[in-house]
Amino acid sequence: MKPTRLTITVRDGIGLAADIYMPTNGVGKFPALLEALPYRKDDLTASSHSEEYLRLASEGNFVVCRLDLRGTGSSHGVATDEYPLSELDDLADVINWLATQPWSNGRVGMFGYSYSGFNSLQAACTRPKALKAICAIYATDDRYTDDGHYMGGSLRAIDLVDYCHYMTACNLLPPVPAVFGDDWLEEWKMRFEKNQPWLLNWLEQQHDGPYWRHGSLRPDYERIECPTMIVAGWADGYRNNTFRTFEALKCEKSLLLGPWSHSSPSTSRPGPHIDLVAEMIVWFNRWLKNSDEANKKTVPSEPPIRIFIRHSTRPNPDLAMFNGEWRYEDTWPPKRLQTKVLTIAGPGVDVIATKSDVGAAAWNSCAGGLPWGQPDDQREDDAWSLTYEWPVDKNSIEVIGHALAKLRLAVDQPVASLSVKLCDVFPDGTSALVTRGFLNLCHRKSSTNPTALTPGKFEDITIEFEATSWVFPVGHKIRLSITGADWPNIWSPPQQFSLQVERQSLELNLSVVEGQGAGTPMFAPVIKPDKTQAIEPTTDTSLPTEWRVERDILRRITTARTSYGGHSSIRDAGTADELYAGEVGVSTVDPANSWVTAITRYELAWPEATCLVEARLQMNSDTETFQVTIEVDAKLDGVEFAKRQWKRVIPRRLL
Repeated sequence: MKPTRLTITVRDGIGLAADIYMPTNGVGKFPALLEALPYRKDDLTASSHSEEYLRLASEGNFVVCRLDLRGTGSSHGVATDEYPLSELDDLADVINWLATQPWSNGRVGMFGYSYSGFNSLQAACTRPKALKAICAIYATDDRYTDDGHYMGGSLRAIDLVDYCHYMTACNLLPPVPAVFGDDWLEEWKMRFEKNQPWLLNWLEQQHDGPYWRHGSLRPDYERIECPTMIVAGWADGYRNNTFRTFEALKCEKSLLLGPWSHSSPSTSRPGPHIDLVAEMIVWFNRWLKNSDEANKKTVPSEPPIRIFIRHSTRPNPDLAMFNGEWRYEDTWPPKRLQTKVLTIAGPGVDVIATKSDVGAAAWNSCAGGLPWGQPDDQREDDAWSLTYEWPVDKNSIEVIGHALAKLRLAVDQPVASLSVKLCDVFPDGTSALVTRGFLNLCHRKSSTNPTALTPGKFEDITIEFEATSWVFPVGHKIRLSITGADWPNIWSPPQQFSLQVERQSLELNLSVVEGQGAGTPMFAPVIKPDKTQAIEPTTDTSLPTEWRVERDILRRITTARTSYGGHSSIRDAGTADELYAGEVGVSTVDPANSWVTAITRYELAWPEATCLVEARLQMNSDTETFQVTIEVDAKLDGVEFAKRQWKRVIPRRLL
């Protein structure tokens, strides 16, 4: 079954390209499901999750609409930024269009991974009349604290070589000639003339404020009234959206939280896997095929929270499977959740000089497909950190939710950061990362109005770890590691600095489950075999995937390098060649000397034309500024078509 391609015209006359998947069985009125994304439905992501759309239509009996957002793929307009205000208007118009078609029952749902999960939450906040339910998969409620740009008030580094950069090239690709029509070349020229790299906006917006509050559900959760299903993964970067959003929402809600990374729960590393399509069909059947009055009387067949409880598992960068078990919960937080406070005996002040390349064993905070993998053994990073340990000597300890570290510390520079990691230490010394937290200490009181530190002044600091689940077995140790760097996940502060920690002030607050869930029903979801194929078969001879950390001993620099890509067949008798490569570097004697280089190249070949876009990023820092150069070249059938360059010197604002 292939989708029907059409154009949906929104209020200002812009045409948005859509794929429509119709149910294959039965006649009558159907509910619709909308996924809206900027990742080019016709080529770069044509086969991504395509079996899910087919099954939602054929098994679920939904009309599924996959939409290229304004200015992306084969849609008209300009892609001005992530989640612009115009996008909410576009989504409202598309939802209304879906609800008023002859085949529609008037009820629409939204769903999607990552970006499409984000705008599902955002659209629900505007309460379109026909939007009756959403399913947000790997999405965030806070664009500043929990997205791919900043963490704890500091700039994410390794993310710069991937999404933050490749969207520059992606947004400058042409529409598909066979879809867009004869004017496709003029549209491509217009994109080069009017587009600006989104990255430049993000680098300017270093503090929280109106820019980041737009598109963030937090803290105004009551804006969402339609039933909301949250799907999250312990290895995904948006895991913090799980418990706090579920707890704060006042609407009908469901939470499914597995071990997964930023990829499909049916194939993710790590597993175990489930069939998410079957779960979405159940969810949307309930809310889109009944009247509102009937829905109020519907009693769900199971508790609203389903969580995979992670048990102690040895670390592996390409871990295939986590040990653990599935559990139901009726409410969050569970009534049996307790706070366990761990402290350190004895007076004194512990001091550590921050090493700017500590953190490479933890890698990035949001794993997906390789090279964005799982944490490795933490022993090397632990050796360059202050570590505190507590033995698990009587009963195993189950941790779930957010841990907190409270401590009194001083630093010797006005700009400094704090990295904390919670690790499970095996009897043989292996150290497995359970969760982490990071804070730009200038943001210790406010991320909208940060303030410099007073060198030598002790202050009380509380830092929250990312949400987690873990069972520490008897015979293991709980380890807290404290240092000032989490590289290459986070860009280094501008000077080397030392941390002083008052031992008696240290508290590690763990949210633990007494009785390890005794009395709560368990479930074990089984993945259903796919019954369908992708839209069109693809062949992929991938380039070697690289994930490498190198230390130049004499030059005192450390670099982290990644690359991946490949060749594939795409729709419209075309092919796609993709390359993503980058390097993050830092000086171990002068951390102000940090840099990123990245290249993204897309070559799309159709019978009508071969189009190549290559974007290059060079970003360096010193103590005061970031120096950014972005260059983009395009070729049409091997001949230069267009080129652009952007140069910026952006002040570091307590960063």
